Amino acid sequence: MRTALYARLTAIARRHAGAGGAEDIVQDAMLLAVEAGRFDLASPENVHWLGGVVRNRARMAARSARRAGRRDQLWQESRAAPEPGQGAGLAETLDGLPPALRTFAALVLTGHNRREIAYLLDLPDTALRQRVTALRRHLVSRGLAAPGELSGLYLDLAYGRIRDCLLPALLRHGGAFASHDPDGHLFVVRRSQSGPSRQ
Repeated sequence: MRTALYARLTAIARRHAGAGGAEDIVQDAMLLAVEAGRFDLASPENVHWLGGVVRNRARMAARSARRAGRRDQLWQESRAAPEPGQGAGLAETLDGLPPALRTFAALVLTGHNRREIAYLLDLPDTALRQRVTALRRHLVSRGLAAPGELSGLYLDLAYGRIRDCLLPALLRHGGAFASHDPDGHLFVVRRSQSGPSRQ
């Protein structure tokens, strides 16, 4: 890559994401350019496309860093000033649960909906209702309310727009299930592509 172009792309990344990670963003963008067949940097169209990729990835990195910082701050505040009666922490809620119910509770308490949980745990609706009842019974028996440190649920994510993007991504990648992480990044779950073992 020409030095002048590399410097320009790095400057774009720094402007939108700060100095940390700017070079990584440019390198990731270059890999995407190669994968997309846009490795001819003598073409102004490819250079313009590459600049847009760097800018978009830098903005995404900056948003992710802000959200992660906000989550950390909320978590620190909840740990620093616990108030009686405000609910239990996630670890306290999961403590003492049997393994199957612990996994179910972790998914519930991290914001997954019934359909997502049913798919991930391969549960029929009756078994799902039984686990919901068992989890409520466990919380009541221990005098616990819903945890108060679910900071991931209070982020300023555009949940509607994220959900609108899930179905097209699911269809495009041939997945069985799609969701997003706490920062809003989409992911698609596909069944294993490995065929049956051969002799």
